[in-house]
Amino acid sequence: MQDDKQYEQLMMQYEQLKNGALSIAKMIEKEDFDSAITMIKMRESIFLNCKCMRKYLEFTPEQQVNVNKIFEEIKSIEEKNMQTLKKVMEEVQSELSRTQKLQKLQKAYISQNADVSGSMVNIEK
Repeated sequence: MQDDKQYEQLMMQYEQLKNGALSIAKMIEKEDFDSAITMIKMRESIFLNCKCMRKYLEFTPEQQVNVNKIFEEIKSIEEKNMQTLKKVMEEVQSELSRTQKLQKLQKAYISQNADVSGSMVNIEK
């Protein structure tokens, strides 16, 4: 009886995590990165709680299948979110690098006193 209640609580928490992962995906899509990161941090304790519950509960075969299924769904959504974030970070890094090179060029060639700053610029990182 106690295990059944804890199983239901675990499944409810897994559903919360799954819904949260889907919400994070939408936030990332809308480029609301601050909210996404805040939500990711808030979910950490729920993940730890689920891990502990899963470790100490004894499941029936049917319950084990359900727990594994929702866990894999969450894992899949989280992996997609991480790939999307990684892609966005690479794009931002590329744009930052390009902007820094342009600033270097502008600073080197717009300067009115060429004797002080030189006439060549190294655009390597």
